[in-house]
Amino acid sequence: MNPPSSALQSQPEPASPMNRPATTPSMPRTPRTHVSHALHQGDRVWQETNCYVDMWIELLHGLGFDPTAAFGFTVTQDFEGDQFTFFKFPLEDLDRLYGIQAQELAIYDSLEDRVLAQTLRGNTVLVEVDGFYLPNTRATSYRREHPKTTIGVDFIDPVSRSLGYFHNTGYHRLDGEDYDGVFRRLPELCGRSELLFPYVEFAKQVRPALEGVELAEASADLLCAHLTRRPLRNPITQWRATFPTHLDKLLERGEPFFHPYSFNLMRQLGANFEFLSKYLLWLKSQGFDMPPAIPAAAQQIASEAMVMQFRLVRAMARGRRDLCDDCFDVLEAAYDATLPPLVELVR
Repeated sequence: MNPPSSALQSQPEPASPMNRPATTPSMPRTPRTHVSHALHQGDRVWQETNCYVDMWIELLHGLGFDPTAAFGFTVTQDFEGDQFTFFKFPLEDLDRLYGIQAQELAIYDSLEDRVLAQTLRGNTVLVEVDGFYLPNTRATSYRREHPKTTIGVDFIDPVSRSLGYFHNTGYHRLDGEDYDGVFRRLPELCGRSELLFPYVEFAKQVRPALEGVELAEASADLLCAHLTRRPLRNPITQWRATFPTHLDKLLERGEPFFHPYSFNLMRQLGANFEFLSKYLLWLKSQGFDMPPAIPAAAQQIASEAMVMQFRLVRAMARGRRDLCDDCFDVLEAAYDATLPPLVELVR
């Protein structure tokens, strides 16, 4: 893969809120105004992927950076026997590209107090919460189910009991009883020692983000490094070998089991390769040689994974055992048209 053209223009310095002086408790803060990143708009096969990746896309975008540069890691996705790798941005990549460090935040005494302390310093707190209290999930879990999900909190006002947070494909606000639920201040949640504190991280900017040619070259270097960690065998072929037993369980357990199965297999596979396709097109736009057939093959995996999901929905509704052989044929061939040519390109 040839380096980008020297004529590539550097981008203007992003207007990052993290570049502002640290906020003190006496300084008023308000939730941000935010428009979703292009990766969460337009013609997408998989509008949502997983809570961690989607949250980081919007957080990076909210800080003035383009998250597309960080998707080289998607080439490492593997089949893990019962699921595809739950793909997440490697924190060391975010540090190198954007100067952002994410570290575990120790929670003691009060989750609310620890979140407040970090947001007043201009940091964003990444916390696992109960989706039951997130109003932006009205179409799915809000006030109906209790899924664990990650949000990025950059604003909290304990007096008005309000909170601003990144989640899924955008930026949102909650208050009142939802605020109390997130921080376990509701009467039924208080004083319960068996409820462990959630896992929490915080993101802070420790150096300026890379820009222009420097960003593109660092991103390409990371891609080359990640390609050395790629699966040694076609992971879709491995999935195909175990799929008959998966299908038996799907038909036996029905719709309640289908939803988590499809999330952890079809969605993780399809969304991962859709992001890889977008990333390879971004590299091309930065001046690297990128044969269009490679990102097209990655996008085909995204599309065919969705086709297979619908196929299985119909098969289960009819109680019919569909091995989806033609879907697997397309997926396997598309994988072989993505990773091996990409490896040859960077040698």
